[in-house]
Amino acid sequence: MRRSFLLLWVAVSAVATHTAAAQLGFGQSNQPNQQAQSPLTVPTLSPGVVFLMELEGRFNQAVEKGGGKAFASWFADDAVVLNNGRAATFGKLAIGEQAKWDPKDYQLTWQPQGAQMGPSGDMGFTWGHYEGHSKDKNGQPIVVEGRYITIWKKINGEWKVAMDASANDAPIAGECCTLPKPGNAK
Repeated sequence: MRRSFLLLWVAVSAVATHTAAAQLGFGQSNQPNQQAQSPLTVPTLSPGVVFLMELEGRFNQAVEKGGGKAFASWFADDAVVLNNGRAATFGKLAIGEQAKWDPKDYQLTWQPQGAQMGPSGDMGFTWGHYEGHSKDKNGQPIVVEGRYITIWKKINGEWKVAMDASANDAPIAGECCTLPKPGNAK
């Protein structure tokens, strides 16, 4: 009887974890030929890590709906943003000035792949993969992909982004720095 109960509990836990991961959009790889496993299906995750992953999922959902204005609203007043090829942006107001995209014109989405909560439970970080989708002046799709890390801190009982940093993915091997082969030059 005890073994049957244990097996039932394991099965119910697995279904609940899989459902939560699917609802938050985890476990879907954005990279070709890469199998991403949902971090929420790993049974040894601490409650702090699970919390940060869920927090990151809520952040992503808000930005999908609200664009740049929603993005900036998640930041602490003294936050920092670091991006490829740009100077650091300091402070929520400056971040809001740069994050003025409309979700109809630009869609920023991301998928957390891991997290760590600090020992005091009031700071932690998440990391994962992001994609930005827009169109050029001719209506052709533009996709920018890369890695990110978000540092979270609890301020007066509310979780805010303290720092967001991202770096574009490296070009796929063979797409960068190749010379035309003799006879194929135009």
